[in-house]
Amino acid sequence: QVQLVESGGGLVQAGGSLRLSCAASGRTFSYYTMGWFRQAPGKEREFVAAISGSGGSTYLADSVKGRFTISRDNAKSSVYLQANSLKPDDTAVYYCAASPLGHTIALATAQYAVWGRGTQVTVSS
Repeated sequence: QVQLVESGGGLVQAGGSLRLSCAASGRTFSYYTMGWFRQAPGKEREFVAAISGSGGSTYLADSVKGRFTISRDNAKSSVYLQANSLKPDDTAVYYCAASPLGHTIALATAQYAVWGRGTQVTVSS
């Protein structure tokens, strides 16, 4: 089973960019569909983006489509979230997660078996 560690969060002004990274341990990283979720204070955790094990399929939530990009490097056992044109509403703890589905996209938190501890993203207006 993989273990996940996120990095790259921070404080940024509205309109700015951040690149979040998630490093995975274990030898079977390419078997996992990877996802990014976020949770703002007082709100439920919500889906942001997902990418299949091969990287051939991606899916983004409507709220970030056109601004965020998800990618992965299986040789480095890492998945990335490039977040551009950030808005104050993007402020949240961002979590990386792994789903054993592998060949398809997973949108629900219940489909993900492994979670990182999260990285804080704060967007100031």
